[in-house]
Amino acid sequence: MPDPLLNSVQSTKRTFLSADLEKLKACLSLTKPRIAVLMIFSAICAAIVAKQGWPDMWTMFALATGLAFSTGGSAAINMWYDQDIDKIMERTMNRPLPAGQLRPQTALFLGLGLGLLSLIWFLVFVNALTAILSLTGFLYYTVLYTMLLKRKTPQNIVIGGGAGAIPPVIGWAAVTGDIGWPAVIMFAIIFLWTPPHFWPLAIVKNDEYVRAGIPMMPAVRGFRTTKKQCLVYTFILLLASCGLYFTGYTGGIYLTIAILSGLYFLYYQLRMWRENDDRTEWAGRAFYASLMYLTVLFASMAVDSLI
Repeated sequence: MPDPLLNSVQSTKRTFLSADLEKLKACLSLTKPRIAVLMIFSAICAAIVAKQGWPDMWTMFALATGLAFSTGGSAAINMWYDQDIDKIMERTMNRPLPAGQLRPQTALFLGLGLGLLSLIWFLVFVNALTAILSLTGFLYYTVLYTMLLKRKTPQNIVIGGGAGAIPPVIGWAAVTGDIGWPAVIMFAIIFLWTPPHFWPLAIVKNDEYVRAGIPMMPAVRGFRTTKKQCLVYTFILLLASCGLYFTGYTGGIYLTIAILSGLYFLYYQLRMWRENDDRTEWAGRAFYASLMYLTVLFASMAVDSLI
């Protein structure tokens, strides 16, 4: 006959294991892993360009791991600080803190712990410059953007875009130990890409940002002005992306893809600009096109350096 006590113990054990697994999933969600993947990808591509070939596997592993710690930690602190507005917005109300899956202290300690771990990791396993850059990106995102800019100015994501532009500089520094002009151009590419990437999403989710009291550009200056600014940034971005060719680190393959992918991205921005302001269909498409554009652009510079 089955032992009731044994069954009860096994059932309790399964319950605890299930609860622990859910907490682990929630902790992983705090680190915004999809964003981390894009940041790591840009850094690895930059490392390949710097090396003009494959860096050794340890450098690639150390770079990816350190960035996973840094981007994950800054994301966790961002969610800790923004928990009050996350519960207001539909796109964020199911995050771990507003959903009640984790305590706020857990997010804060996780974020600080990962940030410290990233600093130590880069110092020990890569070099001091990457550690300094990682710390700069961490503080840039958590303090300058999240705490000082996001709720104060419609230029929040313009200035704050520098945080997301640092990973390729870290990737370059991991291989060379310095910051060369190609790394500066890669920084500029992501910095210029951020407004025409994020503002289309802000147009689509404008009502939510207004309800949460976040002064995004579409809410403060209107859709028409925001769309015009997206076009301006996209034009400058196209020029900046071609600038990498003239450093001598990329060739014709990259230049061709940079021009074609830039025109592809510009097409979506133009369609968004021509769309009536009471509709957001092309704004949504422009947002997803921006992700495709940046991925293709960085992949092409890496491929060109490997051939």
